Amino acid sequence: MTRRVRVPVVTALLLAGSVVAAAPASAVIGGSTSTYGPWAVRMLIDGKPACTGTAITRRWILTASHCFYEQALPIRDKRISFRVGALDMRKGVTVRPAGKRVGSAHADMMLIKVAPMNVPTARLATTHVRRGQLVRQYGWGATCAAEDENACQSPVLKQSTLRVVRPDDPRCKGYTAPGGPDFCMEKVAGIPAGGDSGGPVMSIGPRGTETLLGVFDGSDRERTAEAGEIVQQLAWIRSVVRG
Repeated sequence: MTRRVRVPVVTALLLAGSVVAAAPASAVIGGSTSTYGPWAVRMLIDGKPACTGTAITRRWILTASHCFYEQALPIRDKRISFRVGALDMRKGVTVRPAGKRVGSAHADMMLIKVAPMNVPTARLATTHVRRGQLVRQYGWGATCAAEDENACQSPVLKQSTLRVVRPDDPRCKGYTAPGGPDFCMEKVAGIPAGGDSGGPVMSIGPRGTETLLGVFDGSDRERTAEAGEIVQQLAWIRSVVRG
């Protein structure tokens, strides 16, 4: 039976302090390892892998709001860090919050200010996603469909290819609705899972021309995923990072 669950921050990992094992080479659940993704950011809590994010300026990371809560309580900044600048998170540079985070009132998105990052940043989409459009999701999350996703978090960036479908597609029930902040995607090659939350959903094109279309925030780990649409939150994003 298909399990429809919103992919949370890796809560069990944070509570139990589990050791993350090396991931199989396939990456994602049926996807592939990435050879590109300079704007992708790995979020850690208490030094342990939690979510994924995107560098949208040298000082701001965009990720999912639910990554900043543990049993409904906010996670303090001093427990949070990010690894940036490398596809292998173990080789990345650590940056920390700089005292400001702002959540969207309409979508599962969080902007968090950090110390300056020396990484290429993602350009933001200014048009809506299209039905049938192929997109690519990036993250360091689970590579297995087992209940304990902590045991298969990837140390290297991975990717899945998805196709945008109608928000009222029966497969998207409980995920998206017409006029809502999220768009729905079906699996083409791989499906994002726990630990990929907050990760970038990008357009597909030559390196350096991609745009950030969405922020991944949930999947059934089998066929269907959802993401908050950037263009719907563009005014909010711009107001925060320019403020």
